[in-house]
Amino acid sequence: MRHFVAVLAGAMVMTGGLAACSSGSSASGAGTPTATASSGTSAAVLASAAFAAPAASGKQPAGVTYNTGLVPTGAQAIIKAKVEDGGREITLAVSGLRPNRTYGSHVHAKACGAKPADSGPHYQDKKDPVQPWADPAYANKNNEVWLDFTTNAKGEATMTSHVKWAFRKGQANSVVIHANRTSTEPGMAGMAGDRLACLTAPFS
Repeated sequence: MRHFVAVLAGAMVMTGGLAACSSGSSASGAGTPTATASSGTSAAVLASAAFAAPAASGKQPAGVTYNTGLVPTGAQAIIKAKVEDGGREITLAVSGLRPNRTYGSHVHAKACGAKPADSGPHYQDKKDPVQPWADPAYANKNNEVWLDFTTNAKGEATMTSHVKWAFRKGQANSVVIHANRTSTEPGMAGMAGDRLACLTAPFS
C-alpha cells in the first residue's frame, strides 16, 4: 500500500534560484527547494525550474504557469525520484506559491505545452479502458502518482508519494499542479480542478 503524508515543517537549504533541467511520507521545509545530485540510493533530480509564462511558439519552458495568481512566475519546483523495492518514490517540492493553500498535483502522461491540456491525462499503471478517467478503481493514489500538498505560511511545501510499480518508458513526462485537492468519489475520482502549472519531467 502506498502512503503519503504532507508535513509543513522542517527546513530545506536555500541555494538560490533553480535552473531548468532537461528533463509515503514527506516534510515541507522553509526556503527554496534544493536540487542535489543523485548518489547511491539517494533520489535523483528529474527536473527543477522557476515557473514562467508559456512561450508564444516553439519550445516551452521546463516549468509553465497558466495561472499567475495561484502559481506566480518565478515560483519554483523540484521533482525527485528514486527506485525502492521495485517501485518508485516521487517527491515534489515547491516554493513561491500562495501561502496556506491546498493544491492538487499528479504525474501526467505528456510534457508541458503552451496550453494546460497539452500534458495529457494522468499517468496510470493500469490504464482505465473508459475515458474520461474517473473510476476510483483506476483513478486512485495506488494506480497513479498523487502529490497533493498544502503550503505553509511562506508558500512552500514538499510532498512524497510511494508506488509499487515502475513507469513505462516514455509514457510519464510531467507533473501538473491543480487548483483543488484530488477527489476520490466515483465519477469525480482523480479530478482536482483547473491545471494551474506544469513541470516537464521524464520519468522512468
